[in-house]
Amino acid sequence: MKLDTTAQVQAAERILRLSWVIVSGAVLFSVLTVTPLVLRVTPDGWGLTAPILPIVVDAAVVIVVRVDAIVARLDGDAGFWPALLRWLTGLMTLALNVGDSALSGDLVGVGVHSVAPILLIVTAEAGLKWRRAITTAIERIEREHAAERERERVRERQLRDEQRADREREQEAARQERERQDRADRERREQDAAEREREREHAARIAREEREHTAQMERDRAALELEREQRAEDRARADRDREEAARKAKEAEQRAERERKAAEARRPALAAVSTTRPAVSAPVSTPAHAAAHDLEPGRKMGEKDARRVVSDAVRDGRSQRQVAALTGWSTGWVAARFKELEGATA
Repeated sequence: MKLDTTAQVQAAERILRLSWVIVSGAVLFSVLTVTPLVLRVTPDGWGLTAPILPIVVDAAVVIVVRVDAIVARLDGDAGFWPALLRWLTGLMTLALNVGDSALSGDLVGVGVHSVAPILLIVTAEAGLKWRRAITTAIERIEREHAAERERERVRERQLRDEQRADREREQEAARQERERQDRADRERREQDAAEREREREHAARIAREEREHTAQMERDRAALELEREQRAEDRARADRDREEAARKAKEAEQRAERERKAAEARRPALAAVSTTRPAVSAPVSTPAHAAAHDLEPGRKMGEKDARRVVSDAVRDGRSQRQVAALTGWSTGWVAARFKELEGATA
């Protein structure tokens, strides 16, 4: 838009320069037309001065047109006197050009010779208005261009402000992202530290539980060993008790055997006859009965000895209650052994 307007203004200036062709032609025509008139009214001997007057008037016209063009281009106003000079020179040029024809009563000549001055006057006024209009247009265009440049500067400033704001927002977002990342890293480190602390506590708890479990196992093992040793001692003591009981039973059996042999020696007749004897409460002469008599109160006789006492009791006709008292076994067990022996005998 700016280039087109400048080109149009320059084109208008070039066209307005053509007005100097009109001015030059009018001046030349005026000099040639006015000189004969001035020559007729000039005294003899002064004929050479005749062209001076039209030249001076036309020079004044040229000066007025040129200065008005400069003032109009500067958008100035010279005031009253330049305008008066412009009109006076124009009227003088018109009067001098039509004077000869008017004095001779040639109306056609008046019309013909008035063309150039009138054209010069109108061209000067039109050129002045054109230049003022062009100057006004140039000023308007310059103002528009200045406003456009100002708007461009405002837009550029706004764009810079927006870009700066965008950069600030990006920097703020980057800062917030860094802070968020730092906070996330810090939280992750804290979580890792807490996790490692929990793992250490868990490992310490497991180690403590393992130590406690190991200590408990050691205590259980010691208690088991102690119990095993106690059972071994109990078994050893029981074995010693059984051996002692067996020894006593053997001694009692040997003593009973000697007594039996002595009794058989005293009663040889009874040794050959086997009769059923009634149950008596006298001491039994068998080794099992001797072992039963030698048994300590509250202790149980061995099963082998108890079965021998039951067998002797069945043969001798003793009661089950007496056998249970002698052996220390229960009446149920004694009754069961009685049934077994009675069934075997049957």
